[in-house]
Amino acid sequence: MTWSSALRKAARDGLTIERTKLTPVVAARGALGVAIVVGVTLWLGTPALAVSSAFGAFSAGLVTFQRSWRPRPVLALAVAVGLAVSTFLGYVAAFDPVVFGTLLTVWTLLAGMAWAVGPVSGLVATQTIAVMLVTVTLPTSVTGALHHAGLIAVGGLVQAALIVLLPVRPWGVQRDALADALAAEADYARRLRHDPQAGFDPQPLMDAREAAELTPRQARSRPRQLGGPRGVAERLRPVLAALADPVLGAPAEGPERDRARDLLGAAATVLDAVARAIRWGKPVKLPEEATAVLTVPATGPVLHGAARRSALRLMALLGDAVDATDQPVRRTTTRGAPEHRHLLRPSVPRLVPVGLRALRREARWSSPVGRHAVRSAAVVLAGYAAGTALPWGHAYWAPMTSVMVMRPDFGQTYSRGVARFAGTVVGVAVAGVLMALTHPGPWVCAGLSVVCVGLMYLLMRTGYSVTSACITAYVVFLLGIAGEGWSQTVEARVALTLLGGLLAMAAYALFPTWETPRLRDRLAEWLTANGHYALAVLGAFAEPGERKPRRVREALLDARAARTAWEEMAGRALTEPVRHRGLSRTSERAAESALATMGRATLLMEAHLPEKDAEPSKGAASFAAAVADALPAAAAAVRDRKPLDWTAPRAALAAWREEEGEEGVAVRGSELLLDALNELATALSPGPGGRNRATRRP
Repeated sequence: MTWSSALRKAARDGLTIERTKLTPVVAARGALGVAIVVGVTLWLGTPALAVSSAFGAFSAGLVTFQRSWRPRPVLALAVAVGLAVSTFLGYVAAFDPVVFGTLLTVWTLLAGMAWAVGPVSGLVATQTIAVMLVTVTLPTSVTGALHHAGLIAVGGLVQAALIVLLPVRPWGVQRDALADALAAEADYARRLRHDPQAGFDPQPLMDAREAAELTPRQARSRPRQLGGPRGVAERLRPVLAALADPVLGAPAEGPERDRARDLLGAAATVLDAVARAIRWGKPVKLPEEATAVLTVPATGPVLHGAARRSALRLMALLGDAVDATDQPVRRTTTRGAPEHRHLLRPSVPRLVPVGLRALRREARWSSPVGRHAVRSAAVVLAGYAAGTALPWGHAYWAPMTSVMVMRPDFGQTYSRGVARFAGTVVGVAVAGVLMALTHPGPWVCAGLSVVCVGLMYLLMRTGYSVTSACITAYVVFLLGIAGEGWSQTVEARVALTLLGGLLAMAAYALFPTWETPRLRDRLAEWLTANGHYALAVLGAFAEPGERKPRRVREALLDARAARTAWEEMAGRALTEPVRHRGLSRTSERAAESALATMGRATLLMEAHLPEKDAEPSKGAASFAAAVADALPAAAAAVRDRKPLDWTAPRAALAAWREEEGEEGVAVRGSELLLDALNELATALSPGPGGRNRATRRP
């Protein structure tokens, strides 16, 4: 993609306004928190204190709307602590520009590294930089600094208290995540009726797993409908795929295929009913037609062999899903021993060493997060210096714009820069017209600022340009509380916002972190994760008595995570104005298809794992050993742009086929697996005969 195309796409993405589900009650609760803080401070204190304290409640409310499975009060309290500390340190250092610039640079560097822990942590750290820049514009003493820091913290405490006192649909996020996972399974079953090779997006299952992570205290109060269906949904996917597959399931045509289609349609109906029951906390209502299909017929088409086993397993799992939704789960015993297992989520103190390990892992020159931290620190310092040198005042607007739009990837940084400027122009225009026509007093300005906050919370997910417009109007009305004329800030606001956005974009262009050259590394990681998943499944066929379901499960989760990481990186790479450097878009698509097929072949074998008393398969053991030996060299070949060699696995599969024939599920699944590996080798083969030609990424 050329630079002109990349910039046009970034501008288009930044100005796009999406239709999304609104949460007016939650938005009103967040706006109420801001209203309480601003109103009480304006009543008991001064307008300047009201302006300062408003940022704590605003930022705390903003972060609680982010995607996180942590309790919202915890996020609000974390923001309160971070904002209070940054405010106090900023006030203490504000006496000298050099000292404050040094503190600002170091703080921004550390805040940029917070993206290594996660996006929510990165956003919280970004908010602390913005508040440090804004609040220190009011000169004060050390005692006054403590006072201002306390007011900032009170804003976060108020938001946390409102979340506890005015709960909106408790466990709603967890309910939605589990319901979405079951609905995704239902959609998958419907698509399998017409396309046995239909793809499946594992993200809903991954979200449901993350949402199910609980502390022991939370597990005791979790609604019964959230206790069991997630595990059933995980086990359903391979069974659905195995039933629909024409190689390991029902034949491609004939009465058995019709029976399989009916079963898949009925399964989709049942899963939708279970999803609705979980989402709204109601009993499961099953249509009689679906119930009739999900019984073994006395007459008519009957499935045989592996397809019959898949059908019986499907019926049992659907029954478990309905029972787990309607029946209460077991609670802990009087001795405190848990009877119902749940995913343990570490407490906040236990996350500290995890976060430190993530920071150490990203503290290197080649890390995207490390480069983002260095880039942010340089841009914020340059923006603050430029804003201070310019005659408009409000020097913090330029660096604040930069830090709010900058992200570790190219696409988001540029699209947010465009959206920020456009939203600022609209927000200044709308708020300026209202101020010019009405000349509101401090209390009216406070009310208008709360309205802008409520609109921002309500429309936050529609697009960053809308969010920026609401924030800009909010700031204009806040300055009106302090008595600052709006007409004096319009030119400065627009010019410094443009300056901050241009600095952020220029910094990424001069010191980039391109994802495109790293695609081969991520592809090799996905191949390795898929290989370990296949080895875990083949190991269950080789030694059924030693089968370890946990090993298979963990390998599957690793393969899902590797696939998601690849898809995210490939999506970001599409927006970059960079040549492919060894992996063309055609090769990328072909390799992605091959690895997805590899994962699906392993999934089909997992649906037919043998019982522990089954006979060991020497052929499976030999084939697994050959794949294990070839896998490290294949991953290295992907990284080094060399040909992939699957000669040993091909020979082992041929010997296995001669020994046990072609009727075994494991043999046929391994054939599909090896076909996928051969497709990967063809997709990445260099030279004119392969697909990996040196063409520009479209």
